[in-house]
Amino acid sequence: MKRLPLRDYPASRIVLIKPSALGDIVQALPVLAALRRRYPDAHVTWLVNRTYEPLLRGHPALDEVLPFDRGATRHGLWKATVGYARFLRDFRARRFDLVIDLQGLLRSGLFTAASGAARRVGLSSAREGAVWFYTDVVRVADFSALHAVDRYWLVAEALGAGDGPIEFPLPVREPERLWAEEALGDCPRPWLAFGVGSRWVTKRWPPEHFAALARRAQAGFGGTVVFVGGADEAELAQTTGAHLAGPWRNLSGRTTLPQLAAVLSLVDVMVANDTGPLHLAVALGRPIVAPYTCTKVALNGPFGQGARAVETRVRCAGSYVKKCSRLECMGELRPERLWPILESVLLRWQSLC
Repeated sequence: MKRLPLRDYPASRIVLIKPSALGDIVQALPVLAALRRRYPDAHVTWLVNRTYEPLLRGHPALDEVLPFDRGATRHGLWKATVGYARFLRDFRARRFDLVIDLQGLLRSGLFTAASGAARRVGLSSAREGAVWFYTDVVRVADFSALHAVDRYWLVAEALGAGDGPIEFPLPVREPERLWAEEALGDCPRPWLAFGVGSRWVTKRWPPEHFAALARRAQAGFGGTVVFVGGADEAELAQTTGAHLAGPWRNLSGRTTLPQLAAVLSLVDVMVANDTGPLHLAVALGRPIVAPYTCTKVALNGPFGQGARAVETRVRCAGSYVKKCSRLECMGELRPERLWPILESVLLRWQSLC
């Protein structure tokens, strides 16, 4: 019997698999919005790492957020194995009829297979053999020519939902908004969010470069530098702040994910490395300025604001290596190259005040 084309498939229970990381989850939000438009009455679930579950909890386009404990092995291999088996049983019991794997790795492929769903969809660019678990493989003609958001969007098009807008629905709840307003309330404007950290050393623009950019911004426009990020970035933020003459506040490691989103929804500009908070700020409609060293703007840049991301010009630019003994890009990509962009954002802010 011939299968229905995906665009005609009448799914009623859908799961979107995109466990991590923060920036990737944010860039998958347009597919969620498209799914809800395509299947307004379906029960839609998002499988996500427990760390990121708070960001999606209560999302109006979702009926359920299903957290997976990626770090379960820290409790011992036996407990992790039992927990994993229990999770898979619970996952299959939900009787999904459409699975969309946007992670495209072995683990997410196994989740896809374990679902028992009649239609299991993923991209041809998936790695680690994940494509073997799909019933429907959406072709990616040239991985190196597509931004991550556009690549995910191929799935929306395959499902007949690609005619709508590419949008990033990410509502900020009132309690978190009130918290953010109180946290920033006594800080002079403009509010300049700075994300100076990154898990990859090769994406971590030097603190002195961030400090030079911040000093120039405060000298010309005043305002407060608000450092955001994880607890492991607090020390970098402290180091950067120590080189500033103007006011600054270090919120690194002091916010939940929903509180971070609330803070970013209020700031006047976000200056950050290619990390999750940068893409979160973009989704929230905030202007950004970003140094790009080992990643490519064309593939992973701030969607819709690529002109505000500045790439290094060294020969190994965009190499996607996580460790490097030379780090020539850090010396080449000077603050002077980012300043005109930050200045233009702040001039616009000034004109609207």
